[in-house]
Amino acid sequence: MTSRSPRATARPSSEGRAVARTQTLLPGRDGIGTVRRTTLPGGLRIVTETLPSVRSATFGIWAHVGSRDETPALNGATHYLEHLLFKGTHKRSALDISAAIDAVGGEMNAFTAKEYTCYYARVLDTDLPLAIDVVCDMLTGSLILDEDVDAERGVILEEIAMTEDDPGDVVHELFAQTMFGDTPLGRPVLGTVDTVNALSRGQIARFYKKHYDPTHLVVAAAGNVDHATVVRQVRRAFEKAGALTRTDAAPVAPRDGLRTLRTAGRVELLNRKTEQAHVVLGMPGLARTDERRWALGVLNTALGGGMSSRLFQEVREKRGLAYSVYSYTSGFADCGLFGVYAGCRPGQVHDVLKICRDELHKVASDGLTDDEIARAVGQLSGSTVLGLEDTGALMNRIGKSELCWGTQMSVDDMLDRIAAVTPDEVRQVARDVLDQRPSLSVIGPLKDKQADRLHQAVS
Repeated sequence: MTSRSPRATARPSSEGRAVARTQTLLPGRDGIGTVRRTTLPGGLRIVTETLPSVRSATFGIWAHVGSRDETPALNGATHYLEHLLFKGTHKRSALDISAAIDAVGGEMNAFTAKEYTCYYARVLDTDLPLAIDVVCDMLTGSLILDEDVDAERGVILEEIAMTEDDPGDVVHELFAQTMFGDTPLGRPVLGTVDTVNALSRGQIARFYKKHYDPTHLVVAAAGNVDHATVVRQVRRAFEKAGALTRTDAAPVAPRDGLRTLRTAGRVELLNRKTEQAHVVLGMPGLARTDERRWALGVLNTALGGGMSSRLFQEVREKRGLAYSVYSYTSGFADCGLFGVYAGCRPGQVHDVLKICRDELHKVASDGLTDDEIARAVGQLSGSTVLGLEDTGALMNRIGKSELCWGTQMSVDDMLDRIAAVTPDEVRQVARDVLDQRPSLSVIGPLKDKQADRLHQAVS
């Protein structure tokens, strides 16, 4: 990801505290959409995007830790910890935390991914100081009590059970396992029943201490916010918690990956009595820093990103073989995935799979037409802008960009980059990605003969 040259200023504190460094990363237009970053002496980064025309603000803290940072014995610890930070601090009980945000009509939540975790609250702009205080308190003052660990274990086991009841979710977890095997990227974010039951309070507390140091955190706020005010309030909250005691600490660099082993031609089948068979066919994709990702985004949109896409037209519109069919990409620090999902009647799984394979082969060998590429560029551009129409999406964009790339890209620059993708670039990335031997994951009521045919389908 690229960024414009930032303007930096170092501002000494009137209280004699160590100096913070502030940079304007994106100037915006007439002050609207200005993105600034302040790095505190303790290594904490604070980024904001200012939109004076809205009446809301979203405040979030991103942690540089995800499920890929877990050992096999700690599988599920990152997500477990996400739950526990809502259970109470030295200042607030679990009820106090939720009641504070509910009382102002706000919303608060968190999510755990393979490479990061995020905690956020969306409130009226006038209630932003409250959101900052509550979320910072959660991140710096969590108690992680034995009784909370025991109580939340049951909640997480129920969440695992809920996920297991949705084969559409399970097949994507199965595909990650198919592609990455028994590696951190191949294991489920939630963990398993066995690993969650085995996790102790001590293990989780040590994980918290290791990964929630300020150098591993990015604070992000978007909406009707004033950067200097946000910085002052965040700094006060972290200092009161004793979380900024170091003055020489530097932020951790964006993750560069661990060269995760990827496999090809593997088949994983899970026999279940479901009404539909759920299929994911895919292959290695691109890392999130790969410059070809813009062309891959256009390819993905044309191939399976909308109602006019190749897969939707061939599988659903022309033949009526599936209700849901789409393609998707996932980019990590060092690798990625390209996948095609379809849900269909068990007796039609082979027909659907053949059509998908044939379309992937056609696009890999012959490419897309210029009309398809032009339509995909327009669709991707429009969805990019429409997806950033609320302060929560803007907070996600600047927070994730700072954590994963260490830079910011304006929406205009993103649109320019998408528009600059050429048909030749799309055709080349189609050959690079789609011409690989695919792997396959299927969940459904499969008979022995069907299973044998599915194994042969990717050979």
